[in-house]
Amino acid sequence: MRLEGKVAIVTGAATGIGSAIARHLASAGAAVVVDYVGDPAVANGVVSTITGSGGRAIAVEADVSDEAHVERLVAQTVSAFGRLDVLVNNAGIEEKHPFLETPAHVWDKILAVNLTGPWLCSKAAAGQMVRQGSGGRIVNISSIHEDVTMPTNAPYCAAKGGLRMLMRTIAVELAPHGILVNNVAPGAVWTPIDAEVEAKPAELQALEAEIPLGRMGKPEEIAELVTFLASDAASYCTGATFFADGGMSRQSGSL
Repeated sequence: MRLEGKVAIVTGAATGIGSAIARHLASAGAAVVVDYVGDPAVANGVVSTITGSGGRAIAVEADVSDEAHVERLVAQTVSAFGRLDVLVNNAGIEEKHPFLETPAHVWDKILAVNLTGPWLCSKAAAGQMVRQGSGGRIVNISSIHEDVTMPTNAPYCAAKGGLRMLMRTIAVELAPHGILVNNVAPGAVWTPIDAEVEAKPAELQALEAEIPLGRMGKPEEIAELVTFLASDAASYCTGATFFADGGMSRQSGSL
């Protein structure tokens, strides 16, 4: 699964799953653009890790829910590396509230980042890929909650369900251009935001009991799957969701 000569954008790549994906794509030979919002220090740390290992990477600040930011992100990628071959729509947020108590601004924000963001980024990236004429890859980091319900998280689930149909639809439209589009749907994965769960053994035990493999996933395991889908090894895969959840969605009976 080598990616020499390829150029990839990973949104929300400063921490967690996005950081692991950026580092893994770079280790496979791709030049990587680390998209971030806010303090550049963490994103620059990811870049330093990649370049320190002989890879190529830059950090670019861009809010994926802002069309002007997205267009600048793609333009800076092409300016730095000459082309764009892979887009990983990883940036995402969530904020839990009981459905009847969910503020409208929370709905708007989550849908803007988790669904409008991938739409804007995919549109801009696919446009560049079509102009290049050599195909490309779009991989969305979705969630098992594109299919599995999660009470108190309706906006997040709605966004991920929408991302499933966005992926399926544009996979059909972009296939004639050789652009393959897929989702990766993680289940429970260890990231810095899970520190609170780790600190509560009873909650952690209850969560792991819902996972047939009996443990949470690692960001690197998601990154491996993304790298596969970005590579020539996945040249006949498009329009599909690839679940990486330790069997959690099967346990729920929702799929």
